[in-house]
Amino acid sequence: MLSKNNPIQRDQLEMVALDQLVPQEHLVRKMEAALDFTFIYELVKDVYSEVGRPSIDPVILIKLTFIQYTFGIRSMRQTIAEVETNMAYRWFLGYGFHDKVPHFSTFGKNYERRFKDTDLFEQIFYRILKTAADKKLISAEHVFIDSTHVKASANKHKFEKKVVRKETRAYQEKLQEEINLDREDHGKKPFPPDKFDKEESKEIKESTTDPESGYYVKDERTKQFAYSFHAASDRNGFVLGTIVTPGNTHDSLILEPLVEQVIEKVGKPKAVAADAAYKTPAITKFLMENEMTPALPYTRPRTKDGFFRKYDYVYDEFYDCYLCPAGEILKYSTTTKEGYREYKSPKHICATCPFLAQCTESKDHQKVVTRHIWQEYVEETDHLRHKQEVKEIYAKRKETIERVFADAKEKHGMRWTTLRGLKKLSMQAMLTFAALNLKKMANWTWRSPVMA
Repeated sequence: MLSKNNPIQRDQLEMVALDQLVPQEHLVRKMEAALDFTFIYELVKDVYSEVGRPSIDPVILIKLTFIQYTFGIRSMRQTIAEVETNMAYRWFLGYGFHDKVPHFSTFGKNYERRFKDTDLFEQIFYRILKTAADKKLISAEHVFIDSTHVKASANKHKFEKKVVRKETRAYQEKLQEEINLDREDHGKKPFPPDKFDKEESKEIKESTTDPESGYYVKDERTKQFAYSFHAASDRNGFVLGTIVTPGNTHDSLILEPLVEQVIEKVGKPKAVAADAAYKTPAITKFLMENEMTPALPYTRPRTKDGFFRKYDYVYDEFYDCYLCPAGEILKYSTTTKEGYREYKSPKHICATCPFLAQCTESKDHQKVVTRHIWQEYVEETDHLRHKQEVKEIYAKRKETIERVFADAKEKHGMRWTTLRGLKKLSMQAMLTFAALNLKKMANWTWRSPVMA
């Protein structure tokens, strides 16, 4: 039967407290119960003056950002508009029905004047992480690392081409030292310092809108200026650390500083899991020498179809040579300044070999096989990959760090950014992941009141 609600109660007067209008299971109640935000006063006391006009409460400023990043609101302007009418948000801020909400530019002005060159947001992130650890919610013996691209607030058609110096890898000095030792062991002269110091350059596209972003190409349809948000999580999905770089920075360059950040702030993990982009000699060496088990995937050989795979050439560690499928020896030739040993086949024998067409397309009929001086660490990682415990650790990636990025993009507005510059993007990363950690901690520790 069709019924109509004829009486309109829009002008009805009620005697009601704000607390009664916020549902008992609302997330803001859980967040308020999970974390005492008054610790912020101690963090910001040095950036506020003792004289002058009273400021906006810094706790309210930070809570406003948590509302924005926890509920995936696009901007501070929209956040303020939501606070005007949302009773739960007012309750979380400690405002009454008629309290005036700050102007949307207030946080931006405070950021520029007080917070811009401080580590405030990093301290907030780690305070939430410590609170979760005190509640026994962190399980950091296994760490999962990955990165995701966040579209920059920049027009991809507005750029300048520039020639810049290639990034220096953190392990470069150690690699150069071991290259020269390897060459000396093989009777070769070490490279002079200027051979390594010679600057290598590359051409890049630099945005005229946001010069600190990086041009990122994934496929023919995905070409844009972006930032890379690198993050490490534990097995429970809590984010343990984050680093923001331009979008054209390779993932493998950031694993070492990110793991060191986790070691410093949380503790050394027993195992580190990551995808194929991180499976490099330098990374496997770093993890193993620091007694952390690498949980990395199988990577397919990149040889052309119809040709022998690299594993068809067997390395003899004792004699330091390779054996080809025809049984011929590929002897050591040299070690390059990139750290690769070259093993070359005898030309006169290869020229008449029945397998030549499957072996090489070289005009002089010589097969060259390369091997990094740290290749044994990659091979050991491949052996570990078959262990059941390592398989189980790697399988958790999709449930941990990949889910963190999925939630951050779908629910917390991390798919794009309205901010520009590495400092502001680092702030966004810290606040987004702090909001994710606080939300998880709040839900896991919530005990709703017992009704009388």
